[in-house]
Amino acid sequence: MPASAPCLPPPERGPSCNLLGYTMDWPRRGSVLVIVLVTLVFAAMALLAFVERAGDDLLVEARVADAARLRSEAYSALETTLAVLEDFRLVGGALRSPAEGWSDPLGWVGYTPAMEGRTVEVSLADESGKLPLPNTEFLTLVALFTHEGLAPNDAERLSDALLGWIRADYVPVTAGAPRADDYERAPLPFAPPGRSLRSFRELASIDVAREFFLDEAGNPNALAARFAEAVSLYAYPRPNVNGAPDAVFVALAAYTETQRSQLRDYFAGTGNYLAEGPGFFHAPEDAGLVLGAQSVASGFAAQIRALRITVTVRQGRSSFQLNALVAPPNGARPVTPVRVPGATTAAAAGQTGTVAATATPLAELNYPFTLLEITENAAMSVVASAQAGETL
Repeated sequence: MPASAPCLPPPERGPSCNLLGYTMDWPRRGSVLVIVLVTLVFAAMALLAFVERAGDDLLVEARVADAARLRSEAYSALETTLAVLEDFRLVGGALRSPAEGWSDPLGWVGYTPAMEGRTVEVSLADESGKLPLPNTEFLTLVALFTHEGLAPNDAERLSDALLGWIRADYVPVTAGAPRADDYERAPLPFAPPGRSLRSFRELASIDVAREFFLDEAGNPNALAARFAEAVSLYAYPRPNVNGAPDAVFVALAAYTETQRSQLRDYFAGTGNYLAEGPGFFHAPEDAGLVLGAQSVASGFAAQIRALRITVTVRQGRSSFQLNALVAPPNGARPVTPVRVPGATTAAAAGQTGTVAATATPLAELNYPFTLLEITENAAMSVVASAQAGETL
C-alpha cells in the first residue's frame, strides 16, 4: 500500500484527509451524501404510500367482513319481527296500529344480539296510511296538491299529468295536460306506460310533473318529498286511518283542522289522551267515539295493508341497514311489471338495489307475508335527498 500524503487541515473546498489518511475531495463527498439522502426520501415516501394503501385495503376487507356478520343479524331480527307481527295478526284478525302492542317487536320477545356490544334497532312505518296512487282519483290529487301550496290550475294540470301517465284510458280534464302523442313527438319517442309509478324517480320522465317536482339541477325538491310522504305506489283499497298523515286527511276532506289535531293527540297518546296512551280504531266508524257521533272516517279503512320495517344493526363504527316492505294476506299489491321480449331483468344482470319480490316462492312455504320490497344499505330515498337539499 503506497504511503499517503500527510494529513493537513483541509483548505476551504480543497482536498482533505479521511480517517485512514487518504485524501478526499469535498465536493465529491457532498454529492454522495445528497444522493443517499434523496434515496432515503424516496424510499420513505414509497414505504408511506405502501402502508397507506395496505391500511385502506385492510379497512375495506374489515368492513366487508363486518357487513357480512351484521347482515346475518339484520335478517334474524327481521324474521323475529315478522313472527311477532304474525302472532298479533292472528289474535286480532288484522294489524291496525303499533298501539296494539307491537311497536317494539324485539323487546316483546326479549331478542338478544348474537355478540356483545352489538345493537339492533327496528322501526316500523305504515305504508298503507298513505293514498294509494293507483286508486286515487283526480279530485283527491287536486286537493292534495292545493294543500301543498299549488294554485288550483297548477294542481289540476299536475293531477292530469300523473293520471295520464298511469292510466291508459285516462282523458285529461285540463287543456294544458300532456297527452300520449306529446311523448311520441319527443326527441326520443316513447309511450306512457299505463301503470302506476314503479319509483318516485319516474316523475322526472313525466311532462308537467318534472316542472313541479324537480329543481333546476334535476334533483327532487321539497314538494317531491311531501308527495312521497303522502302517496304510496302500491295498490290497496283505502288508506289506514290509524296511520294516515295529515295531508291524507286533507286530500280526502275527512276532518277539520280541529278534528285532525284531536285525532293526532288520540293516536299519539298526548294532550287530553296522555293518561290513556296511544290509541287506534278497530273500524273507521270508531272515529265517532273520539270526534262525536256524526264523525265518520269516510274513505278510510282501519287495518294495515303494507308495513315498512327498517332494521339497523351497529357494532363499533360498523353498521348495516335492512329495509323491507311487507304486506299481510289480502294486503297491498305491487305494480305489475311490463315484460319486454328479450329484456334482461336487474336480478339477471347482477344489479343491486331495490328488489321487488312476488309471493309465488313464499307461498310454497306458507309464508304469512308478501315481500314487496327489500333493500340493503340503500342510498338516500327521494324523501331524504329532497329534505337534505332543502336543508342545504
